[in-house]
Parts: sequence; structure tokens; C-alpha cells
Amino acid sequence: MTTGAQTPTPLDTRPRRSRLRTFLPLGLAVWLVLEIWLLTVVAGAAGGFTVFLLLLAGFLLGSVVIKRAGRRAFRNLNEALQRGTPPSSGGGSGLMMLGGLLLMIPGPVSDALGLLLLLPPVQRAVGRYTERTVDRKLRAAGPGSLGDAFQQARMHRPDGKVVQGEVISRDERGEGRQDRRPPLTQ
Repeated sequence: MTTGAQTPTPLDTRPRRSRLRTFLPLGLAVWLVLEIWLLTVVAGAAGGFTVFLLLLAGFLLGSVVIKRAGRRAFRNLNEALQRGTPPSSGGGSGLMMLGGLLLMIPGPVSDALGLLLLLPPVQRAVGRYTERTVDRKLRAAGPGSLGDAFQQARMHRPDGKVVQGEVISRDERGEGRQDRRPPLTQ
């Protein structure tokens, strides 16, 4: 006999892990092992002092690139604010900063990726790919997700004020029952 009541869901039904959360730790571990192995191979062929100088040069070059890209981004932002227009998305300052960060991370693989990101054609290609991917993900996102977050914030809190309220829960018959809890602020 059915009563119309919903069947309780088991408590151990957790949402399925995304592929990123599953494979990201494994990928990072493989990347770190590869970096360390390549450093030992280079140290065996060229010597430990040469590897130290390469790591130091990569760190210094990465810091210079990050500083330069940051200055360029700040200058573009100031110019756009003085003109009263939105800042241009071009320029690749973010990708230059990422390239500089990869140069600062010790290891030949990260150095090679960092140097690739400093090339303008690679920056344009990665920028277009990233823009298309983000645009597609935001279009596919349903209401109430990250794609709709800024619109929701504007609709519900246009002035940024916090509205005091009281939680009222309903039991199965639909009758209101007030929670007997003290207010959060007094």
C-alpha cells in the first residue's frame, strides 16, 4: 500500500566525483616525478652546478617576466580608467604572468611550458581556446549555478545590505512551525 510519502534517500549517496578531482592529484604526482627525474638526468650529464645555475636563471627570468606583465596590466587598467572605457582583454598579461610563474617553478618541463607561453602566437591561441571554453561552460550552466551568480547578486542584494530574517520550516502537513532559536544578533 502506498501512502504518497516520499521514500527516504540513503545517506551514503554522495555526488559523483568529477574527473578533475579524480585525475588532478595523479597528474601532479606524475609531473613532479618527471621534473625531478629530468633534473637528475641533466645533473648527471652537465653537473650539479650547471643545474643550479639553470634553476637560478629560470627563477630570475620568471620574476622579471611577472613584474613586466604586471606593470603592463596595471598601465592598461589606468589608461582604461582615465578614458572611461572597460580595460581591453587583449595583451596576454595573464598568460605572461602564468609563463613567468612556470619559469619560476624548478624543472625543465615547467620551464619549457613557461617559455612557450611567452610567445605571442601561443598566447593568442591559448587565449582564444580559453575564451571559447569559458563561454561554452557559462552558456551550458543552468540557473542557480556559477554562470548565473552575478545576475542573482544584482537581483537580490542591489545595495549590499543584509536583511534580518527568521527561518520558518514546514512539517509534512504544510502547517508552519517557527524554530525556537534565539536571534543571531541582539
